[in-house]
Amino acid sequence: MRNFDSTRLVTEPTRPTPSRRILRQAAYDFRLTMANGEQLLLTILIPIGILFGLVFATGIPVTAGIEDTTAFQRIDFVLPGVLTVAVLSSAFASLAIATGFDRRSGALLLLATTPLSRVDLVLARALSTLVIVLAQTMVLCLISLTLGWRPNGMALASLAYLVVGAISLAACAVTVAGLLRAEATLAIANGLFLILLVAGGTALPAASLPDVLAWIARFLPSGALGEGLRTSMLEGALNTSAWIPLVVLLAWGLFAALIARRTFRWD
Repeated sequence: MRNFDSTRLVTEPTRPTPSRRILRQAAYDFRLTMANGEQLLLTILIPIGILFGLVFATGIPVTAGIEDTTAFQRIDFVLPGVLTVAVLSSAFASLAIATGFDRRSGALLLLATTPLSRVDLVLARALSTLVIVLAQTMVLCLISLTLGWRPNGMALASLAYLVVGAISLAACAVTVAGLLRAEATLAIANGLFLILLVAGGTALPAASLPDVLAWIARFLPSGALGEGLRTSMLEGALNTSAWIPLVVLLAWGLFAALIARRTFRWD
């Protein structure tokens, strides 16, 4: 008869730390997005198409509201707006739709049985979205280099706007998807994406819109991100007014995160 070995007792699995839970879920969400052809179309191909369209369609007023345009090429004015569209498509529209359909399929309900909390889910999806946004930025910047764009010394400031903008819009996306049914999320997310694309200060500056719409656009997350990127990428220096878009983005992100924490439903 074998002797009993107490060291071979099965111990209770340890609960993963919050950072480990968030990183694992973010990695899973990233792989799932990259495997979805429709999401890739929305996050990569549409911004690239808009980039070429605005560069070569010279009749579109991409320099509205900018006084000194002599030192820049058209691609310099186009790229900040296209980066804004890329963030809006991946961090808001794509993420909201994916989260809505995860609820309908029951995937979110399964996540509710894990140690993952609502806050963990919001942070994980924001992190995976941020990685996608950075990949989009690299692709769009490489293409823009071939079209004559040259970066200035404010690359870090532009990166800060992209990071804060992606996280803020991701929080808005999870909030929308947490409140609505999957079909309603699809309609609302696509509708808001189109509205913000046309009248939200994204691809085109807010100054190109009528006065009332221009004022509203500057206080939307899309308009604030567009204004911030244009300021940092074109002017090469940040003045006091350049911090306003960053404050607007932070306010939207915090507000949406608080709502998502209280109202997000797993089923």
